[in-house]
Amino acid sequence: MAAEEPQDCSSAPLRRPVLVLGLGNILLGDEGVGVRVVEAMADTALPANVEVFDGATSGLDLLDTLADRRKVIVIDALAGDGEPGTVERLTPADLAVPAARSVSLHDLGLLETLTAARQLGICPPEVVIFGVWPKEVRWSLELSPEISRLIPRLIELILREVGVEQDRLTA
Repeated sequence: MAAEEPQDCSSAPLRRPVLVLGLGNILLGDEGVGVRVVEAMADTALPANVEVFDGATSGLDLLDTLADRRKVIVIDALAGDGEPGTVERLTPADLAVPAARSVSLHDLGLLETLTAARQLGICPPEVVIFGVWPKEVRWSLELSPEISRLIPRLIELILREVGVEQDRLTA
């Protein structure tokens, strides 16, 4: 009986270098804006190097998803008292909190996940965050009308961020 050639048992697909990551809790209205944006992008023509991913309320379990990426674009609701419907382009440094902050293992968010990725040597070199100030964070599967109207604009910002030309956006 002849020996068979070894087969590649790797189940990990090749990673696209750019990740669009929607975060949020769709059960809490506008808190789910990031997830709703990536859902709306399902039929959007994207460059071959871009992957869209629904990260929902994930924390540290996103480490594998972030690994081996050149750039990550995050869409998420911001916490605080900003003007509802305002979209801000941020970096992790813009969201940094004092190191003395106590964090429960059940409350690990984006910044803690990026910190862990950095410590593991798998943090993407470029992370852009499109933060949206919500209008209503309450029990609801629907975005408020004000935030829902932002979805096309957010998709346009993401497409520009991944390098889709302006003329394609208006065609």
